[in-house]
Amino acid sequence: MNLKVGSRRAFLLGVSALALNACSSGKIKNIYYGPKADGIVVSKSARKMYIMTGTTAISTHDVNLGFDPSGHKFREGDGRTPEGQYWINRRNYNSAYFLSLGISYPNARDVARANAAGVRPGGDIFIHGGPRYAGQSGKRDWTAGCIAVTDAEMEQIYQMVPDGIPIWIQA
Repeated sequence: MNLKVGSRRAFLLGVSALALNACSSGKIKNIYYGPKADGIVVSKSARKMYIMTGTTAISTHDVNLGFDPSGHKFREGDGRTPEGQYWINRRNYNSAYFLSLGISYPNARDVARANAAGVRPGGDIFIHGGPRYAGQSGKRDWTAGCIAVTDAEMEQIYQMVPDGIPIWIQA
């Protein structure tokens, strides 16, 4: 029983440290106290991202995708956003695009498919804020394959979404 209490305390201390680190960077202005997500669903065709708790969307966001969003990401540089089930596997509060959450692309199947074709699968797919650079503002689907929201939305999403939850990206 003490182990569970200790583990819970360690978890809460770790989450608090992440929040303090992000807040001290000056990026997070509004602390989020609502429910935590346990999944994310992205509809590429609708350009929507749903932050989920169980079967309930606790937050919905318009998104921009890769510059050539039709179809599943196949190789590095193709401008496509992957499709399928992945995981939120890292976070970066020093992202060039405000804040970012890493998506576990490529998985073993993506790597095998790219290797069979003699190409590199690419990587570094994130949910992030932005745009930041000339030529990106005002464009639809301007990323290299990532999922982009506004900075204000990313601030909230960054706090709602823990590492390790699934993300389903649908056509």
